[in-house]
Amino acid sequence: MPREIRFGWGAPVRAMDDTDGSSLGEQIIGVLEQIRGRFDSVWISDHVHPPIFGRGNNAIGVLECLSTVSYLAGLFPDFDFGTMVLSRPLRNPAMVAKIGATLQTLTKGRFILGLGSGSNAGNEYAAYGYGDEFPKAAVRVAQTAEAIQIIRQMWTTSPATFEGKHYRIREAYCEPRPKPPPPIMIAGAGEGLALRVVAQFADWSNFGGDSDSFAHKLAVLRKHCEAVGRSYDEIVKTYLLLVAVANTEAEAEHIAQTSSKPFGPRLITGTPEQVAAQLQPYIELGVGYFMSYFVDFPDPAGSILFAEEVIPQLRHI
Repeated sequence: MPREIRFGWGAPVRAMDDTDGSSLGEQIIGVLEQIRGRFDSVWISDHVHPPIFGRGNNAIGVLECLSTVSYLAGLFPDFDFGTMVLSRPLRNPAMVAKIGATLQTLTKGRFILGLGSGSNAGNEYAAYGYGDEFPKAAVRVAQTAEAIQIIRQMWTTSPATFEGKHYRIREAYCEPRPKPPPPIMIAGAGEGLALRVVAQFADWSNFGGDSDSFAHKLAVLRKHCEAVGRSYDEIVKTYLLLVAVANTEAEAEHIAQTSSKPFGPRLITGTPEQVAAQLQPYIELGVGYFMSYFVDFPDPAGSILFAEEVIPQLRHI
């Protein structure tokens, strides 16, 4: 039976060059107006400091993730909205639960909570006064596991109480509770700890890499699922990519040269046929959702071309 593959559009939250936050918002809205009905969702990353995602390192305007989701979800009721991904070290989990429940209620079920352990948030952590010493990866992963338990409990139990090593809540209310609860996507690829948390708690997984490394990570995830008694198949596998697509290979390569890829998603370059061919192996491995950032933003050309000529090739496999 054919599977339906879904596609999300990634909105840069860090401005380029001398673009301020207001202008960046206008650029995002301008692209969304042209791709509405073509992508399934919009994804907002969670950073408050430079450098930017995409070109160069001269970011000025930076949009906060959850307020951006709130604003855009009201403007564009034909998209789902997700966080790619919310930095757990910068967020109180009980408040995340309350915000997520509110977004899910007001958007009538269009919110997806993507959550990560904040591997790129060290400078932001200190700058925003959370502490001088950024917790080690193992601690952050353990904190994420507790945070997800709090979030799920607050979405299903009222009032909710949780006592953990890192977090605790006492008779915390989250009303109205979201019906249904938003999917929780966990971003993480650490084989010993992070993927075990994905196996235990995630509705969706998110990690990258070339097809060989991706297949290896999936095999590790499967083993963790077996160890914790979880069905591997019920986890939606997602893949984050950076795209440079154009009508000719030479033009796509020229666009790709403007990308510095500071956050490391795999860069997919080529014509629509070449891009589709590069995504096909991931679908065969089980990916059901692609989230794409486009190197040529704020030019909408790449996003439109991808929507018109790549998505139809892959939508039903």
